[in-house]
Amino acid sequence: MASMLEYKGYHATVDFDAEDNLFVGEVFGLSDSLNFHGASVEELNSMFHQSVDNYLSLCQKIGKNPDKEFKGSFNVRLPTNLHRQAALAAKRRNLSLNQYVVQAIQKSIEA
Repeated sequence: MASMLEYKGYHATVDFDAEDNLFVGEVFGLSDSLNFHGASVEELNSMFHQSVDNYLSLCQKIGKNPDKEFKGSFNVRLPTNLHRQAALAAKRRNLSLNQYVVQAIQKSIEA
């Protein structure tokens, strides 16, 4: 199961790079790339917050609307919160959202 962080509505997965002895994080669900790392849990959290804050500040500076993780549609419209819950559940199971939805639909049909 992947570890996740949350800050200002953005979520990040965290892995440990044994070769570099660092925690490495990646904000997911955005078309933009936000990555960060830290040697300790405290530094990792700090760098995650800084990464999101810098992204939001840059977007404001250049007049761009920041990406939101969950837009509420993927060929089917559904409430944003349901989209978020499904995406997080899929990530916890190391599945893509598409794979998760296919499995959920299959289970529903088979029931």
